[in-house]
Amino acid sequence: MVVNEFNNKLIIVISGQAGQGVSTVESILTSILKKNGYNVFATKEYMSRIRGGCNSSEIIVSDISINSFCDKIDILFPLDKGYSSHLLKRISRDTIMIGEKGNFYPDHENIIEIDFSSIARKLGGNIYTNIVIAGLMLGMLDTDISISEEFIQGFFGKKDNEVIKKNIEAIRSGMAEGISLKQIKINIEKKEFVKTNLLFSGTDSIALGAIAGGCNFIASYPMSPSTGVLTFLSQQSREFGIIAEQAEDEISAINMSLGASYAGARSMVTTSGGGFALMIEGVSLCGMTETPLVIHIGQRPGPATGLPTRTEQGDLEMVLYSGHGSFPRIIFAPSTLENGFCITQKAFNLADKFQIPVFILTDQYFLDTYYDIEPDTLDIPDTGNKSCIIESNLDYKRYELTINGISPRSVPGYGKGLVVVDSDEHDEIGHLTEDLDIREEMNRKRISKIEEIKKAIIPPVLLGDLNRNYVIVSWGSTFNVIAEALKNKEFKDIALMHLIQVYPLHDSIPEYLKNKTIILIENNETGQLGRLLKLEFGINIEKRILKSNGLPFSKEEIEENLRIALRS
Repeated sequence: MVVNEFNNKLIIVISGQAGQGVSTVESILTSILKKNGYNVFATKEYMSRIRGGCNSSEIIVSDISINSFCDKIDILFPLDKGYSSHLLKRISRDTIMIGEKGNFYPDHENIIEIDFSSIARKLGGNIYTNIVIAGLMLGMLDTDISISEEFIQGFFGKKDNEVIKKNIEAIRSGMAEGISLKQIKINIEKKEFVKTNLLFSGTDSIALGAIAGGCNFIASYPMSPSTGVLTFLSQQSREFGIIAEQAEDEISAINMSLGASYAGARSMVTTSGGGFALMIEGVSLCGMTETPLVIHIGQRPGPATGLPTRTEQGDLEMVLYSGHGSFPRIIFAPSTLENGFCITQKAFNLADKFQIPVFILTDQYFLDTYYDIEPDTLDIPDTGNKSCIIESNLDYKRYELTINGISPRSVPGYGKGLVVVDSDEHDEIGHLTEDLDIREEMNRKRISKIEEIKKAIIPPVLLGDLNRNYVIVSWGSTFNVIAEALKNKEFKDIALMHLIQVYPLHDSIPEYLKNKTIILIENNETGQLGRLLKLEFGINIEKRILKSNGLPFSKEEIEENLRIALRS
């Protein structure tokens, strides 16, 4: 018998049709493994259909913290034949396939046949198949049966006792099968402290950051992959005093949020590129009325509907230039789940302070990825949330001309003054005007805020010695996978400059890149950040690693492309 041994890390992929419960297996498995002391990472890719197609989830189990996607597959669980072409490039001769007869790639030799359906039917039906599969993996990884039973009890807690009992039997049966697989040996250390780690997703990161930022109003229309933020905040609305409204469309959503902000709420919308396209007139209204608003955009591939359940960093330029007329804005792009929490909280305070739209750009990969993190490594948000709303007096001027362009902001009913807001050009009080001199003064007032905004810019994250000859420039969700690739000793001459704030850009950027060979890495077709760097600083980047097929970069893909860049 040939023994396959895995030390320190195991990469598992589950593949099946939509409706076969791939996500259920992923959720159960990762939660129980973390409770047993294993570091876990999970991400998924799925088609835009309720049934059929081919979806897959990657789960990495490790004895150290893992937070980046890999192409390699150690063990594949095919629940359907559809994986054969979908995952073919990721399957090697060393990949072990475990599943039912008929679901295997015909030429693959490293196969273990297990009739999961038969085991499930003995328990009462095919509905238990996924629990059996999860149990098998837990058995292979030497997990505590009592932890699994307790989790299943809670997971199915709203079901009747018979359903709970059957699922516990299913997890036990699967674990027994996994323990019996002596041809697979897994050596991954469990760690006690991991049991108390947080299992955190990108969606959790943004939603919890919004709560930390004092968000008390969100109006949105569901659109993948951003919907989870609306769902999370609506679920927590009672506890945290949040009004969560599913609007009839995106136009209504942004206008509701602007209205709530005018009344004093800390407002937010969450959407994706296509939904944001409908909101753009509202962005101009936000700019003209100087109303604070946080706009979260979970990016996905376009144009039009594009690939609605895939990932891409394709909306930077749309967000940067959205809205007619000129007015300031801030654009953030969190790099890790940890700083996504802090960035979102910060966004609410900056929107309130500068009375502008503040954008948070994530993507499907960021939102649908999760891994365990130590609570004390979570980026702690700013201390407190300082309200910038003042009590008005009888002489109150909503758009008073000030040196820094920031007018004192009050809200209706707070003080004796009248709070006048108009979408037309207006005077200092807020009344509509066509006085051309006042028009120029108001334009200068709004734009002059940019100097104050620049004082709050987050500098680039620097990884490695910038005296090295090569510097990678990247932004957003690509950080972890690039950082993982740069651990490879063959890239010792490459440093990384990663942007969490992509507008306004930090003034130090040109100096960091001076006399360096720059390698741009972006998950889009045209290198949108690269074009912004050229526009702002005259920096021309010739070496570019770009991807726009709807999938995130993998560690192996970054490594291979860096080798090509170094040779060229």
